[in-house]
Amino acid sequence: MPEARKPDEDRCDVFVYVQHLLGIGHLQRTAVLVEALRRAGLSVWTVTGGMPVADVRLDGSRVVQLPPGRALDASFSLLDETGAPPSDAWKEKRKSLILNAFHQARPRCLLIELFPFGRRQMRFELLPLLEAARAGPRRPKIVTSLRDILNRPQRPEKSAWMIDTFRRFFDLAIVHSDPGVLTLEESFPEALALAERLRYSGFVVRRPAEGRARSGVRSGDGEVLVSIGGGAVGLDLVEAALAARPLSVLRSSDWRFLLGPNFGQDDLARLRRAAPPGVVIERSRPDFPTLLAESRLSISQAGYNTVMEVLSLGKPAVVVPFAAGGESEQTFRAQRLASLGLLSLVEERYLTPQTLATAVDDAASRSPHRRGTSPPIDLDGADATARILIELMEGSGNDLVE
Repeated sequence: MPEARKPDEDRCDVFVYVQHLLGIGHLQRTAVLVEALRRAGLSVWTVTGGMPVADVRLDGSRVVQLPPGRALDASFSLLDETGAPPSDAWKEKRKSLILNAFHQARPRCLLIELFPFGRRQMRFELLPLLEAARAGPRRPKIVTSLRDILNRPQRPEKSAWMIDTFRRFFDLAIVHSDPGVLTLEESFPEALALAERLRYSGFVVRRPAEGRARSGVRSGDGEVLVSIGGGAVGLDLVEAALAARPLSVLRSSDWRFLLGPNFGQDDLARLRRAAPPGVVIERSRPDFPTLLAESRLSISQAGYNTVMEVLSLGKPAVVVPFAAGGESEQTFRAQRLASLGLLSLVEERYLTPQTLATAVDDAASRSPHRRGTSPPIDLDGADATARILIELMEGSGNDLVE
């Protein structure tokens, strides 16, 4: 990995903005990207605006924690850290903190996760940030970081706003996907108009060595691992999996449930009391990659991060994509990967203990790629993103924005 040229040693290389609202996947993926940027020798500031997550680390980055915001539910209505609708004072404080950090960092590159193709509810702080970046005497390159699939707005004027905002401010969109598997225009056809400013990085996934089993805790060897990401949604999947265990061919295996920091405490206690022998129910753990690597089979939703870790490790997998509130992203991803024979799929509307047990049996009978061999998709997205940003910062300096 080449080192980036640093004409101004007191300038930050990459200034990252990320806002997670309902789950924690956006923050987890950004943490993987930050680690790759640091491996490439880049200095990084990270502004994060969601509720703090203890198990997600941004090591090596200078972190600016904003007053946290979160989503009410799948409607993604914005709340502050107290659970109240955000006040004008709360918004102003966040905006001020972002702008102060940006002017202090004086970055060569501004990397914003998802916006303007999502997080419209944060435009009160992101549009001023973009205006400040564009107005400065040494304008940074401005890049948006996108997952493989976008939720397309139902109203055409919203899509038009996304395209116009991107063209106005951004030099590049890095799409964290393998175009041989999923292209951005499949979920967001308007992306065809931006083809000259799109770069595909491959899928982003944590390096397996980044997860370490805790001393004195069972390794998880041969278990069925059931996980639901941050845990804000997924209770139906957990209850179906508990009922599916005695119906599946893996009924004699131990099943470990990782329920995430946002899973309700009352539900957690209830499930623990009812758990039969051979079932462990606990919160998420920082050694999830190790548990996954040593498991026999994975059951999860179809969030980007978990699916990519499963594929990178060659694990048999069953996914039940989250589909509430009109969400289509996870279903789209799961259907495509299932069509390639990479995992087994149960759509949320068809979820029952029996359908889940049948899918577990199907997945357990498959022969995924062997651990240590290359999976059939590009998973080099983290390091490729660092290379793309270095190339962009080392370019001629001509702005691409209109």
